[in-house]
Amino acid sequence: MKNFLFLLSMIFVTSSCSAQKTNSQWENLSSPDKWHTYGKNEVTKAWQFENGVLYFNSKITDKSQKGNLITNEAFENFHLQLEWKISQKGNSGVIFLVNEDISKYKEPYLTGPEMQVLDNDGHPDGKIFKHRAGDLYDLTPCKRETVKPVGEWNKAEIILKNAKLTFILNGEKVVETTMWDDAWNKMVAESKFKAMPDFAKYKQGKIALQDHGNDVWYRNIRIKRL
Repeated sequence: MKNFLFLLSMIFVTSSCSAQKTNSQWENLSSPDKWHTYGKNEVTKAWQFENGVLYFNSKITDKSQKGNLITNEAFENFHLQLEWKISQKGNSGVIFLVNEDISKYKEPYLTGPEMQVLDNDGHPDGKIFKHRAGDLYDLTPCKRETVKPVGEWNKAEIILKNAKLTFILNGEKVVETTMWDDAWNKMVAESKFKAMPDFAKYKQGKIALQDHGNDVWYRNIRIKRL
């Protein structure tokens, strides 16, 4: 009986270690089979994949072929890494904790907070406080601006673990905050999202890359569950 219980305990430990190892592994998201266009079953033609780079082509004029790109899977505690490059006067964003219930939410920003992707000097949003590149859009500005000039690659990271949210841009922590506490709720109530009752309410959701009508490039996209 003792031998049986020992064997059972070893199986449990081994299984637990395997699960932890699996959860700590990086998953490559720089592949079209990891994504679809929000509210659709496929990736629409405006989003193009080539040599590991994901590109939004604003020259595609057919509206049915545009839209925000979103992961097939949802994530809760995670570490997301990617690189982005924006076009002149361009705007995009990385939106997370998105609930893709299109019967309720027509756009990802109705449920998901955003790390801003922007040409600060060329786009009008660059003149708006909390709307600049690397900001937690309309909620928290960067502690210090580390964004590179338009046309250059920026390395961005979003880390969310047990409500602690961190943004890193080009190797430097630019945003640190806690979600869902009283200070967070107050911040949301004083933002443009106050009219969106389900904004940032979901603690698990998908990740979206925003179609803001401008050319934008993403590469080296990977995520690790925490």
